[in-house]
Amino acid sequence: MSANTQVFEHLDFWITQGWLTQLNRAFAKFLLEQEPTADPAVIWAGALVSHQLDRGEVFLDLEKLCLHPTLTLGIPNDAAWKSELDLAQNALLELKKFSLAAWLQALQQSSLVALGAGNTPLVLQDQRLYLRRYWQYQQTLEQHIQQRLHPLRTSLSTAGQEYLHALFPPQAAQVDWQKIACALALRAGFSIITGGPGTGKTTTVTKLLALLIHLQQSDTDHSKTPSILLAAPTGKAAARVSDSIARALADLEVPLIIKQAIPQKATTLHRLLGSRPETRSFKHHRYNPLVADIVIVDEASMIDLEMMAALLEALPANTQLILLGDKDQLASVEAGSVMGDLCLGAEHAAYSSPTLDWIQQYSGITVDGSPLEGSALNQQTVMLRHSHRFNADSGIGQLAQAVNSGSVATAQAILAAGTHYPDLVPEAAERYFKLRKHPTAAAAVDVLQTLSRMNSGTDATGKANPRQGYGYYLALLQDRPNAAIDFDSWALQVLAAFDCFQVLCALRHGPWGVIELNQRISEWLLPEANTKLWYAGRPVMITRNDYNLGLMNGDIGIALPDSQGKLRVAFPNDDPLAQHKIRWISPLRLPEVETAFAITVHKAQGSEFNHVLLVLPEYRSPVITRELIYTGITRAKQNFTLVESHAGVFDGAIQVTSKVR
Repeated sequence: MSANTQVFEHLDFWITQGWLTQLNRAFAKFLLEQEPTADPAVIWAGALVSHQLDRGEVFLDLEKLCLHPTLTLGIPNDAAWKSELDLAQNALLELKKFSLAAWLQALQQSSLVALGAGNTPLVLQDQRLYLRRYWQYQQTLEQHIQQRLHPLRTSLSTAGQEYLHALFPPQAAQVDWQKIACALALRAGFSIITGGPGTGKTTTVTKLLALLIHLQQSDTDHSKTPSILLAAPTGKAAARVSDSIARALADLEVPLIIKQAIPQKATTLHRLLGSRPETRSFKHHRYNPLVADIVIVDEASMIDLEMMAALLEALPANTQLILLGDKDQLASVEAGSVMGDLCLGAEHAAYSSPTLDWIQQYSGITVDGSPLEGSALNQQTVMLRHSHRFNADSGIGQLAQAVNSGSVATAQAILAAGTHYPDLVPEAAERYFKLRKHPTAAAAVDVLQTLSRMNSGTDATGKANPRQGYGYYLALLQDRPNAAIDFDSWALQVLAAFDCFQVLCALRHGPWGVIELNQRISEWLLPEANTKLWYAGRPVMITRNDYNLGLMNGDIGIALPDSQGKLRVAFPNDDPLAQHKIRWISPLRLPEVETAFAITVHKAQGSEFNHVLLVLPEYRSPVITRELIYTGITRAKQNFTLVESHAGVFDGAIQVTSKVR
């Protein structure tokens, strides 16, 4: 039996365990066909780098593979899975035959591998193995960003300084990082503004746009305004940034001519670049670039490496690019944690002396120098630190911070603090805390069913308080209008009520995954769901873009009877100039959809809900990381509930980070 035949026997075993896929095996077979005498290490490496791509990693780190194979490959390595752990350790014995030197030697001697440019399927660089296409994307990203880091301005006019001070009056209590972000963004053609929920990213960029427009008009004949494009990765995120910009503009005290020059309508990146159906290419690229002076992209943590490379290729050299996002959120579902990588070290404010001098001179703010001096990219990156949404009494804010820092003890103390943090204590608190002490499947079902049926209740003024469950939503479903002209208003109210409460899951499959929970919740809330695919009150999420209908992946609509009594799916119309605020679409015309009573945390990125219920499964998984828990918590604006169906899953997740670089 040849050595490579044995390799494929081991690959087949890994596939039966769910650690590799048939696609990974097919790529390994392709490599063997291209080089029949390939070293077994090369075939293994090919299968594993393909596997890493499935996990969202654009390369295989060979050094980490040798030191921490299970962590690097995302194979279960927990005593809770003793049988799986034994299997994993036995299977990994094959990989442990290869030292780092052996991996490198085999790859360097293979005709399938190049150390840089070329046409080989694999690229080896700095002990990292890439698929050729993703290595090229990485090169594109690095080259374009480095080019845009060159100064746009070497100084700021007196008028510009005065306008900056007017937009950001002095603050005595704390460093105004929003003002610093604007000051630094004026300096170069690329900048990043990162920060957690409620830190004012949209407010900051709105003021920055006003400042850029003012500077352009001051430097020209007062008639030219810059061309500005707003974008986000998904339709949901684009709608949200549109709303946020509109709200920020309403509070912005600037001349009307400047307000009118700031766009309020964001689009998806696919629509911005002009996606071509059934291809990976776009209408806009290096030979047909976008026409824009400034491009703003919100929710940048959701952008994968391929999309970011395509965006940079489509931008003219003189276009200013500004990215907004939370560096600590989950990375894109596709390969590449672009935002997290670009923001490495942002929390240290590792600015050089020239950067500190620029901040002091033009913002009037003195920033204490960091003992570290960061990269050129760090000089154009600002992390906003003060949350305007979560104050010191907010359990959501403190829990998110504890999770983000990896502190299990602090997170547990916050969850156990009871009524000290009202935003973490739902009406079903007694059942919830009982579940945490004695987790059982029956208890978890009890909590979910209670929360799902919970009535909205009223606050101290007697007004409805639609924060705790689906009770408010169910009440509106029953309150159908009598007049045909009122159906749009009713549908808007139902959509808004549905956004008040959302169940988030870590996984798609299993008893605590999206598929199973959607079935359970549908049965609890709307018993007629047992026999019908489409029924009044069914929320659905679009899972594939449909540009003909104007529906994007992540858009949510609700099946409702229209004014004629026909069941249609109501989607909010995001066009501010549209006469009708609801789009009624036949279910038969919709692209791929799935029920959305429960959605994955990944799908919730770019969205916010009054009350979030995060459900963790009965076992730990490499997918359930610190970033996933943090993202789930920070989708909540007013209330957060954790349902842990088995003790230890939450604690274990906090200790696992997907940031392996």
